Amino acid sequence: MKKLAMPLENGFLAQHFGHSREFAFFEIEDNKIKKEYRLEPPPHAEGTIPRWLAQNAVTDILVGGIGPKAVEILYNNGINVYVGVAVDEAMNLALDFINGDLKFGQNYCHH
Repeated sequence: MKKLAMPLENGFLAQHFGHSREFAFFEIEDNKIKKEYRLEPPPHAEGTIPRWLAQNAVTDILVGGIGPKAVEILYNNGINVYVGVAVDEAMNLALDFINGDLKFGQNYCHH
């Protein structure tokens, strides 16, 4: 099973990872979304949100902009980071991810 996460702003991908007040989570199995939910992250401090995502068993994250330290922590926790993803609704991005249609700038990936 994969667990996809993304920072949100008004239901759309947020461009600033560390300042998002809500994250969408999608549990994906057999290329189907089995569960979708949203959580409020802990207060922003260096490394807090990447570690929180790791504690929530995230395997992949979609982001617009993100700092190198956050990418390093996510990557070191086995989380694939897709950077430069264009703003869209969370469900649309999750479906693009599943279908292999996701457009992004860079990928820090373990597979």
